[in-house]
Amino acid sequence: MQVGPWKNLASLSEQDALLKPEADRSNVDGTAADGDRQEKQEEPVTPFELDPRLARDSDLVARLDLCQLRLSRDARWPWLILIPERNAVSETFELSSAEQATLSRETNRVAEALKRVTGATKINIGALGNIVRQLHVHVVARTEGDANWPGPIWGFATAEAWDTAKRDDFLNRLTESLT
Repeated sequence: MQVGPWKNLASLSEQDALLKPEADRSNVDGTAADGDRQEKQEEPVTPFELDPRLARDSDLVARLDLCQLRLSRDARWPWLILIPERNAVSETFELSSAEQATLSRETNRVAEALKRVTGATKINIGALGNIVRQLHVHVVARTEGDANWPGPIWGFATAEAWDTAKRDDFLNRLTESLT
């Protein structure tokens, strides 16, 4: 999948690695950060499958350590979605403790950047999953006077598509704030 014309966030994972405790620093090939080989059981790797509804309703912004960061195609609210790249997971408690910590760190980082970029009155964070079971976390900037303030964003009126220039400007400012 291709990332849009905004800045690439590949460096986010590298920056986050500096914040991880030594015990959590391991490379994809199973070697520890200090070069020693770690014992790990080989499991068949199944490619991550994104729920078709999430794919239809959002665009990929970046891949973080655990999650895909996606932008909702509904322009009425600055609305980001974090989706842990783990198959068959619908609840946060189904993630390992380390993955739960990573999800929390990524959620907070994205929420803080979104608030900086939008100047929002409130950042709403939620993981509902009643319709789309795949674990995903909504991070939505809300402002007094927005399309349904102070009511919920779900099920309100009809989605509005992003203007391409406004979307790209928003994503450039967001990625700048994240790096």
